[in-house]
Amino acid sequence: MAQQIEAFKAKLDKALHEKNAFTDILEKVEAKTNVRRLYLVMGLAAFLALYLMVGYGAQFLCNFLGFLYPAYASVKAIESKGKDDDTKWLTYWVVYSGFSLVEFFTDIFLFWIPFYWLLKCVFLLYCMVPTSWNGSIMIYNKVIRPFILKHQAKVDEALDKAAGVAQEVLDEVSAEESAKDAAAAALRSKME
Repeated sequence: MAQQIEAFKAKLDKALHEKNAFTDILEKVEAKTNVRRLYLVMGLAAFLALYLMVGYGAQFLCNFLGFLYPAYASVKAIESKGKDDDTKWLTYWVVYSGFSLVEFFTDIFLFWIPFYWLLKCVFLLYCMVPTSWNGSIMIYNKVIRPFILKHQAKVDEALDKAAGVAQEVLDEVSAEESAKDAAAAALRSKME
């Protein structure tokens, strides 16, 4: 276990020394405080975890963290030439949306779970982590995809019916507007 922790710390430290905007900020803070950036990030993570357990606005912070990086990565994926990153982030958003829908209907029960916002944040991190055991890909393949494939024909049929009804309503509204326009034109010509 100690070896795994040390290996994780080494990987994290290596990632924190890669060149990007976040590590540039860390470099400046590290220079001013003389505290290694690894410890700065670990301290920030500990503070966030504690805040998600007991802080005011933990729901907002959790949802913000679950949105901010994935939204940024999704825009980068859209702008890239490859398709794999698009699929990865589209999968994340499908899982995130499904989770949000379930959460909406069960939130009266979730309110009673201690440290719910911390657990949700950990879950969202699990869904966005760039590894082979990425949570969103696993949940999509094991839960969402089989459910959608099983019910795809019924959903497509319902969507076709809804589109037909919507088209009928639009046609009826268009016909009524045409009749009103004709009546208005007839009234104007009588008055002239």
